[in-house]
Amino acid sequence: MQPVRAALLGFGYAGRTFHAPLLEAVEGIAFSLVGSSRPDDVHALYPNVRVSSAQDAVVDPEIDLVVIATPNDSHFPLAAAALRAGKHVVVDKPFTLNLQEAKDLQQIANEHNRILSVFHNRRWESEIKGAREVLQSGVLGQVTHYELHMDRFRPNVRQRWREDPGPGAGLWFDLGPHMIDASVYLFGMPQAIQGSLATLRHGGKTDDWGHAVLHYPHMRIVLNASLLVAGTGPRSTLHGTAGTWMKYGADPQEPQLQSGMSPNDPAFGIDPDGGVIINGATGEITPATPQRGCQQKYYESIRDAIRTGAAPAINAQDAVNVMTVLDAFYLSAREGRTVPLPHGSNQQE
Repeated sequence: MQPVRAALLGFGYAGRTFHAPLLEAVEGIAFSLVGSSRPDDVHALYPNVRVSSAQDAVVDPEIDLVVIATPNDSHFPLAAAALRAGKHVVVDKPFTLNLQEAKDLQQIANEHNRILSVFHNRRWESEIKGAREVLQSGVLGQVTHYELHMDRFRPNVRQRWREDPGPGAGLWFDLGPHMIDASVYLFGMPQAIQGSLATLRHGGKTDDWGHAVLHYPHMRIVLNASLLVAGTGPRSTLHGTAGTWMKYGADPQEPQLQSGMSPNDPAFGIDPDGGVIINGATGEITPATPQRGCQQKYYESIRDAIRTGAAPAINAQDAVNVMTVLDAFYLSAREGRTVPLPHGSNQQE
């Protein structure tokens, strides 16, 4: 088959660290164009890749797939332009600035019969794969509580667009979509959400702390993100009627990609720590089976969807679902109340 010819828009942290090496590593994808104002930075790492403006890249006749890793407020106009130009589109998270934009993009994709997806790459991280494995095993009985933390220690406010006031800025817009997607992926849409935001660092201009409680019929999910956590608690926890699973430490793929390791390296994604399972009746602690991360599977799914017409692993409706929960979170945080969600819950009773 002919390779899927891909253009990457944006060569900042997300484009350089995640998208470019993953696109480069997947057989059947030809990473051939970057839309960036920094051609020297691109050619230092990818000397054979063409560089153009983002606006030219979305209509380039030699491109099949446009990947958008630009600032958040540009996601909608660039994605809409690419879809209307007949391109398949991947958008980095957050998908859009609000739910209406997400629905509009979904409609444009349907009208032009193009694949539209959002880059929720953390589904292929060891801790999310580990949580799914433990859930499917049934070892915890009926799960009643899932908790996911993406906490960091960055006490100093930095000069960058994510930390300056404006549409799509702030910590929760950065990390909230990952945590919401993990929750919906594992448990389906919640019935309601409670959200809280704060700016806790001296000199902070946007939120640097966020907390959400997602309501399910017989379960609660707690999501937390902070830039003032120096200690190390468990990142992922599942509590059930028969026991608990806890996992400390982050998936290794991001630092591996930062170091320049190829996703095709035999050591890529290996996480020796699968967490522990605690038997509720006996207190016995046993190690859980480690899971290997494999974010390249996301782009393998996109490649196969473009070639065969099959649905990608993450489709436009998945993106809309996350934006539905994200919009409700911000409404809850503004108004200080629990906000019901329209789709109810498809959690297993």
